[in-house]
Amino acid sequence: MSGDAATLWPRVAEGLRRDLGVRTFDHWLKPVRFADYCSLSGVVTLETASRFSANWINERFGDRLELAWRHHLPAVRTVLVRAGVAAAERGAATLAAPLPSFDPPAALAPATPSPFDARLSFDRFVVARSNILAANAARRMAMAEVPQFNPLYLCSGTGQGKTHLLHAIAQSYAAIEPTATIILMSAEKFMLEFVGAMRGGDMMAFKARLRAADLLLLDDLQFVIGKNSTQEELLHTIDDLMTAGKRLVVTADRPPAMLDGVEARLLSRLSGGLVADIEAPEDDLRERIIRQRLAAMPMVEVPDDVVAYLVKHFTRNIRELEGALNKLLAYAALTGARIDLTLAEDRLADNVRSARPRITIDEIQRAVCAHYRLDKSEMASKRRVRAVARPRQVAMYLAKELTPRSYPEIGRRFGGRDHSTVIHAVRTVEALRVNDSELDAEIAAIRRSLNS
Repeated sequence: MSGDAATLWPRVAEGLRRDLGVRTFDHWLKPVRFADYCSLSGVVTLETASRFSANWINERFGDRLELAWRHHLPAVRTVLVRAGVAAAERGAATLAAPLPSFDPPAALAPATPSPFDARLSFDRFVVARSNILAANAARRMAMAEVPQFNPLYLCSGTGQGKTHLLHAIAQSYAAIEPTATIILMSAEKFMLEFVGAMRGGDMMAFKARLRAADLLLLDDLQFVIGKNSTQEELLHTIDDLMTAGKRLVVTADRPPAMLDGVEARLLSRLSGGLVADIEAPEDDLRERIIRQRLAAMPMVEVPDDVVAYLVKHFTRNIRELEGALNKLLAYAALTGARIDLTLAEDRLADNVRSARPRITIDEIQRAVCAHYRLDKSEMASKRRVRAVARPRQVAMYLAKELTPRSYPEIGRRFGGRDHSTVIHAVRTVEALRVNDSELDAEIAAIRRSLNS
């Protein structure tokens, strides 16, 4: 079967070249070669020249690679990119001594690669006040003993470590229970497989595979918002797993109560175990993460003032912090430049600008209510008196101006209002600002409070 899969790689690669663009594809994916396909686990293994490239491709293009492979070979579940030198002239891949890289030595890949990322282990998850509840709950879920809280619901903004904990749970539980059936997938992948099974008349096999799981880990639940049929199937899956005493871990970018557009029964099931928040990483945690990475690279010298610069400017999430560090290390390695504060300020200027904290609708509602001395509940209330309706319109206007949320999303956050109501509010406030200097000044003051 591996040979058959090998013949598909040129077609998969050509599709990726069209989708990603020639420049991106040639830089990162053109050197990649097919290594292996295991039909039992559904794992495709690809190889590239260094661990740094492999890590970067896994992080940036992992989901895209999986979707591209599944388009040609539906049985594929996971695509892993590892370091090695592909023997292109023989049409096969052979492992070679790894090139110098920024990552610590990894264990040799087994004959059948694990679908879980070995880098994302509990040992490499740095624990602090902001994530200790989630980290400890994750460890409990991976123990042999029946977990006290099930399901486990991990929520945080993007890049805070939710996916890391999913892979850590999966690997730790697999080590304790080698015969256990463990499925880790994104909610988006669940939806795609569900739709594919419906269209292909293969629902029985889809249901049987998921319900056979001893541990199901579902990432990024927010992707099923508004997908009613997918939610219904997910609800049945969860019910069956819970009834059978199986384990379930779910992640999302917000708590269950804030998942507008998700069916109430599903939210009730997910809230029935433990909801563990991961907060924004504090200064100490961000520095410890950098120090951990650098400790594994004794040949790389990064001055303390550069570490302090990274800690100061990349506050929103761990992924941005590590991405900035990787960019700096890659530039120094590929150009021979010495890493210092000047280099960091020059090469990371764009990253710093994009890493500035984003304003949320909740923050906007709080700021508007504080300015107009209203209770926050008025943002979702049905009251139409001017003293409430006008601030509500201002909040809707600012939500559209300052966040990437769509009109329907904004409407849901304001008591489930229709998108046309939000459009009307935005246009009304835009028109009023032209002639009403007092309102214009109020909006400016609210914006300053949000930016501060």
